[in-house]
Amino acid sequence: MPPVETNSEPEVSRASKIIAALSTVVEWYDFTLYLYFATVLSRVFFGGGADSLLATLGGFAISYGMRPLGAMVFGHIGDRIGRQRTLLLSMMLMTLAMLATALLPDYAAIGPAAGGLLILLRCFMAFSVGGEYTGVVAYLLEGAREDRRGLITSLASAASEVGALLAVALSALTVGLMSAVDLDAWGWRIPFFAGAILAGCVWFARSTMQESPDFLRQLRQRSVPDSPLRHALTHHRLALLRTFAISALGSITYYVGITYVPSFLISCGILTEGRSLWMSTLAAVAVILVTPLMGALSDRVGRKPVLIWLTLASTLLPLAMFGLMAGGGDLPIAAGAIVLACLAGGVSAVGAPATAEQFPGEGRLSGLALGVTVATAIFGGLTPFVAELLVRQTGFSAAPGAMIAAVALVVLPALLSMPETHPVLARARLRAPPTEEV
Repeated sequence: MPPVETNSEPEVSRASKIIAALSTVVEWYDFTLYLYFATVLSRVFFGGGADSLLATLGGFAISYGMRPLGAMVFGHIGDRIGRQRTLLLSMMLMTLAMLATALLPDYAAIGPAAGGLLILLRCFMAFSVGGEYTGVVAYLLEGAREDRRGLITSLASAASEVGALLAVALSALTVGLMSAVDLDAWGWRIPFFAGAILAGCVWFARSTMQESPDFLRQLRQRSVPDSPLRHALTHHRLALLRTFAISALGSITYYVGITYVPSFLISCGILTEGRSLWMSTLAAVAVILVTPLMGALSDRVGRKPVLIWLTLASTLLPLAMFGLMAGGGDLPIAAGAIVLACLAGGVSAVGAPATAEQFPGEGRLSGLALGVTVATAIFGGLTPFVAELLVRQTGFSAAPGAMIAAVALVVLPALLSMPETHPVLARARLRAPPTEEV
């Protein structure tokens, strides 16, 4: 059973929470930008051949293998020397990676080496953001009141979708306002330069953040573990498995149900690049609206029931929505994209506090790093590539939805057996007197 905490530590300031939440804008801006620009990057860096899109998505999948390594490194740093310092370091590396991407020579200049350099930079970026999202989630959870953890922690997911919205909006503007020749020659660099500037601004803002109250408690009590990862593996194995299960569902609903959708619509000949990106903008807005609502709902009724209902919905809705979008028509496509986005946003919103609450403050970042990012590497970075391959090989347009349904069915038993992690509700249930038998 996950630990039931009594959090008497003061909240961090509102400014620190806002800065922490908005920090995820940069991470998701960059990674969704890569996927939204996948068809453009396939021409610029891989020569635009028949398999160039698969190569571009394959590079994305390869780079995600670095996320668990980065997460464990930054998780160790965050558990040993503090949350704020590790968030500063990761943002500095992200800034450098985005700037270097914007300056890369293309396929026309150096041939196949361009694609190799792009994948190498994606690996560096994936390493640097490995502990980014989990670090922000832990920081927000530890700095919030117990009865508002779901809402406050879900802001990390909402802010990440702001980053995705910025990425898709800037991508759509860049594609729509430029000729294809200019876009491939130099226009694609504009969104990456913008991302580097954004990351630099967030790095500066992070320097003003307070340290997590829970980490300060550990310092006072001298309970900081010498080896946080070993601590998590020794004392919280079930928590790691549950975290992996929740994150697997969150990853595949997001990366297949949101970020892969533009590539799906383009490669199936349903929409043009520009129109598919604008359709994704609507989906991003829907996620921003639904995420805090689902986080607040989990504060009222608990994490477990909300996650179970979302998992049941994931077994049915994605199949129907991909089939709906494949039929064409602006209204069905918009409806399918928005429903898929809301489903993914809901899982991410509730999954953030539910996974962080699996662990006590000691070793929390390392436990999250291992459980969340391993799941993300498998069910996030790899799944757009697999989805595209399945659609091409089988001709079954709803295959991406079937992938989501399969993961949901496997995850469901783990959620049904999971204790409630909401600290207030969990304590209330422990204090409740046993029901008398008649």
